Amino acid sequence: MQAAIIGCGYVGSAVARKWHQQGELVTVTTTSSSKKKQLQAIASEVVVTTGNDLTTLKQVVAEKDVVLLSIGAKQRTPEIYHQAYLTTAKNVVTAIRASKKVRQLIYTSSYGILGNQKDRIVDETAIPNPTSEYGEILAQTEQVLLSVPETEFKTCIFRLSGIYGDGRELIKIFGKIAGTTKSGMGERYTNWVHLDDIVGAIDFARQQQLQGIYNLASEQILTQKEFFQKLFQAHNLPLITWDESQGNSHPYNMQLSGKKIKDAGYQLIHPKIKFI
Repeated sequence: MQAAIIGCGYVGSAVARKWHQQGELVTVTTTSSSKKKQLQAIASEVVVTTGNDLTTLKQVVAEKDVVLLSIGAKQRTPEIYHQAYLTTAKNVVTAIRASKKVRQLIYTSSYGILGNQKDRIVDETAIPNPTSEYGEILAQTEQVLLSVPETEFKTCIFRLSGIYGDGRELIKIFGKIAGTTKSGMGERYTNWVHLDDIVGAIDFARQQQLQGIYNLASEQILTQKEFFQKLFQAHNLPLITWDESQGNSHPYNMQLSGKKIKDAGYQLIHPKIKFI
């Protein structure tokens, strides 16, 4: 197999490492020339480019069998988001069409585009309800990719819940708020997926040539109160105090269902959240 990974950050580099160790020919891209030497250890070729460089993207995806699009914006402004996500997606589609060899495009999206679903169990049929201009850009990016007919190439989109894993452990993310007071009752749901399962599901999707949208979340969906209690108890840290006199500002409130990817045959490596 020959693969191209457009965007080699936390997720992209983990997938590159797995495929490279399996002996696959992997070309990765980065926007940071300083990362080139580091990425050469986990890829056959490293290309420094941006999503608006269509000529280079055509060269990157030429002769590839699969393309993973796993991008992120370096700054949170509408202009940068638009270029990082929407422009890149449009150019990647154009580049793949020019190659005429790519059989599948896999894209890592975010469950955040679904907005506040009011406690509901949410599957892949849920209609995106972005609550910001940034979310709207991400929703538009999905539509660009899904608009390509399956007869040209398969498109598989993973809507990722909160990402954690090696180097991004939950205690590193939240340790500073142990013993503090947070607004609300902690009743809203949290959704998490381990990096191992993102990598595993992407590789599974490649092997099975999956098409369409798939949610990725652990089977253990906890309220904020339950989540932080388990996390801080596991590390012998003081618990959070909840101030019920204030409203909860948590933007996403849903129970993200990962049943579809399980029904397709993928078994989670970490069905329960790893707190240590």
